[in-house]
Amino acid sequence: MTHLLRRWFFGAALVLLVVMSSIAGVYAKHESRKSFTELQALISERDRLEVEWGKLQIEQSTWSTYARVEQLARKQMNMHIPEPGQTMLLSRISPSNED
Repeated sequence: MTHLLRRWFFGAALVLLVVMSSIAGVYAKHESRKSFTELQALISERDRLEVEWGKLQIEQSTWSTYARVEQLARKQMNMHIPEPGQTMLLSRISPSNED
Protein backbone atom coordinates (compact mmCIF):
# COMPACT_ATOMS: atom_id res chain seq x y z
CA MET A 1 0.00 0.00 0.00
CA THR A 2 2.77 2.43 0.80
CA HIS A 3 4.37 1.67 -2.54
CA LEU A 4 1.13 2.57 -4.34
CA LEU A 5 0.74 5.72 -2.23
CA ARG A 6 4.33 6.71 -2.94
CA ARG A 7 3.81 6.26 -6.73
CA TRP A 8 0.59 8.27 -6.57
CA PHE A 9 2.31 11.07 -4.60
CA PHE A 10 5.23 11.08 -7.06
CA GLY A 11 2.80 11.24 -10.05
CA ALA A 12 0.80 14.05 -8.43
CA ALA A 13 4.01 15.98 -7.74
CA LEU A 14 5.08 15.59 -11.37
CA VAL A 15 1.67 16.78 -12.63
CA LEU A 16 1.84 19.75 -10.26
CA LEU A 17 5.33 20.62 -11.48
CA VAL A 18 4.22 20.41 -15.12
CA VAL A 19 1.22 22.65 -14.43
CA MET A 20 3.38 25.18 -12.55
CA SER A 21 5.95 25.13 -15.35
CA SER A 22 3.22 25.75 -17.92
CA ILE A 23 1.81 28.66 -15.94
CA ALA A 24 5.30 30.13 -15.56
CA GLY A 25 5.85 29.82 -19.34
CA VAL A 26 2.56 31.57 -20.10
CA TYR A 27 3.38 34.33 -17.60
CA ALA A 28 6.87 34.80 -19.07
CA LYS A 29 5.42 35.03 -22.59
CA HIS A 30 2.85 37.58 -21.41
CA GLU A 31 5.53 39.71 -19.75
CA SER A 32 7.68 39.46 -22.88
CA ARG A 33 4.84 40.68 -25.09
CA LYS A 34 4.02 43.47 -22.66
CA SER A 35 7.66 44.58 -22.62
CA PHE A 36 7.85 44.44 -26.42
CA THR A 37 4.73 46.62 -26.70
CA GLU A 38 6.24 49.14 -24.28
CA LEU A 39 9.51 49.11 -26.24
CA GLN A 40 7.66 49.84 -29.49
CA ALA A 41 5.83 52.74 -27.84
CA LEU A 42 9.12 54.16 -26.54
CA ILE A 43 10.75 53.82 -29.98
CA SER A 44 7.82 55.70 -31.54
CA GLU A 45 8.13 58.44 -28.91
CA ARG A 46 11.89 58.68 -29.53
CA ASP A 47 11.33 59.01 -33.27
CA ARG A 48 8.69 61.71 -32.72
CA LEU A 49 11.02 63.64 -30.42
CA GLU A 50 13.89 63.38 -32.93
CA VAL A 51 11.65 64.86 -35.66
CA GLU A 52 10.59 67.66 -33.31
CA TRP A 53 14.24 68.31 -32.38
CA GLY A 54 15.16 68.60 -36.05
CA LYS A 55 12.33 71.08 -36.63
CA LEU A 56 13.44 73.14 -33.63
CA GLN A 57 17.02 73.25 -34.91
CA ILE A 58 15.82 74.46 -38.30
CA GLU A 59 13.63 77.08 -36.61
CA GLN A 60 16.53 78.26 -34.46
CA SER A 61 18.83 78.60 -37.44
CA THR A 62 16.11 80.56 -39.29
CA TRP A 63 15.58 82.97 -36.41
CA SER A 64 19.30 83.59 -35.92
CA THR A 65 20.37 84.31 -39.51
CA TYR A 66 22.29 87.53 -40.11
CA ALA A 67 19.55 88.84 -42.40
CA ARG A 68 16.92 88.31 -39.69
CA VAL A 69 19.05 89.98 -37.00
CA GLU A 70 19.77 92.92 -39.31
CA GLN A 71 16.07 93.25 -40.18
CA LEU A 72 15.11 93.33 -36.49
CA ALA A 73 17.88 95.83 -35.71
CA ARG A 74 16.63 98.16 -38.46
CA LYS A 75 12.92 97.87 -37.59
CA GLN A 76 12.84 97.59 -33.81
CA MET A 77 15.95 99.53 -32.81
CA ASN A 78 16.17 101.98 -35.73
CA MET A 79 19.75 100.95 -36.35
CA HIS A 80 21.55 101.44 -39.66
CA ILE A 81 24.93 100.83 -41.25
CA PRO A 82 27.12 103.91 -40.56
CA GLU A 83 28.37 106.08 -43.41
CA PRO A 84 32.11 105.87 -44.19
CA GLY A 85 32.68 109.30 -42.55
CA GLN A 86 31.10 108.06 -39.33
CA THR A 87 33.59 105.25 -38.80
CA MET A 88 37.07 105.42 -37.33
CA LEU A 89 39.74 102.73 -37.59
CA LEU A 90 41.65 102.09 -34.38
CA SER A 91 44.82 100.07 -34.15
CA ARG A 92 46.18 98.44 -31.11
CA ILE A 93 49.71 99.23 -30.05
CA SER A 94 51.54 96.16 -28.92
CA PRO A 95 53.95 96.43 -25.92
CA SER A 96 56.96 95.79 -28.16
CA ASN A 97 56.14 98.81 -30.40
CA GLU A 98 55.90 101.43 -27.62
CA ASP A 99 59.53 102.66 -28.04
